[in-house]
Amino acid sequence: MGWTRRLFDRRDTWIRMVLLDLSGLSYLFVGTEGRQPTTTQLVLAGLAFTVALTLFRWPLICFLVQTALLAVALVVIDDATINQVGASWAIGELALWAVRPRTIWLSAGLLLAVYVVLATPGRSELYGIVVLPIGLPLLIGLVLRTTRELGEQAQRRAEAESRAARADERGMIARELHDVVAHHVASMVLRVSVARHVLPGVDPRVGEVLDDVHGTGTAALADLRRLVEVLRGSGDRGAAALTAIEPGALPAALGAAVDTARMTGITVEAEIDEAVGTVDAVRGLAVLRLTQEALTNVAKHAGPAARARLQVFVQGGDVSWEVSDDGGSAPSDKPVGGGHGLTGMRERVEVLGGVLTAGPDGGGWRVRTVLPGAAA
Repeated sequence: MGWTRRLFDRRDTWIRMVLLDLSGLSYLFVGTEGRQPTTTQLVLAGLAFTVALTLFRWPLICFLVQTALLAVALVVIDDATINQVGASWAIGELALWAVRPRTIWLSAGLLLAVYVVLATPGRSELYGIVVLPIGLPLLIGLVLRTTRELGEQAQRRAEAESRAARADERGMIARELHDVVAHHVASMVLRVSVARHVLPGVDPRVGEVLDDVHGTGTAALADLRRLVEVLRGSGDRGAAALTAIEPGALPAALGAAVDTARMTGITVEAEIDEAVGTVDAVRGLAVLRLTQEALTNVAKHAGPAARARLQVFVQGGDVSWEVSDDGGSAPSDKPVGGGHGLTGMRERVEVLGGVLTAGPDGGGWRVRTVLPGAAA
């Protein structure tokens, strides 16, 4: 039934009406065995064609008008085939799209009454009327309607099963994060805290490093706990907490990311447009995560002697972001399109409608993108 569902798709109703009208025209001028249509017949046919093309969005109104034209045709002309087909097609479309089933049966009863009263058929003719002009289009419309509803139910069921499978997977990931990753991070934070207090006369620079490690580990542990809560939850509230940041907090968050990168030894020059504070929350979080990942990659691959440059500008609603470095003193082993970090950055950008470009730049490396304003 796939081709019939496509043929009777609501978006293609106008095309069906055009084809119906063309078939009616061919009947008028070719299929009448040489008889020329009368003026009244042409007028009623033209009205039926026009109604089919203009009222197809309102199946009930279209049916009522087509039935009225059929009633006139049965009274004033000998060959009412065009208007019979128009009314039959209209009852089929009504059976396919009517909101209430009662509307379908009342309309079928009205059409039958028009035939019985105005056509005055005999018993055998009445059987043909019930079967062909009314019963057949009604049956086709109801079958297609049932097929569509069953397809929609199957789709909803598949979506529900998919959501359940994703929920199970999220729960499994949450358990792994809680039982393995969070446990080890908590253990490292605790040991650094103990080391900070039990080492007597520690060098202030070492103490500063230990404090930074402790703070970073504590923040990472808090992020892991929030992530576990999101994975175990099912509402949009948790997802929003994971995927958004307050716009006004973005400049400070970028400044903190730059300060954290400088603690690793690299030199970072930051040019941050004040307008980033007006960027929407979703793109704001993307800019922050891209910055953190890019500066971490600079420290990892270019070494502490590297010089990096961060540029974030807002132009016409679009956010232009770029991080570049001079290569430092370490040999460049950055992945050319590979690596999970770069892959994650590219996926995050593509979700927001942008394109991430990354590659060698002189002796260093540059990664940049533009997050379009339409993503907001």
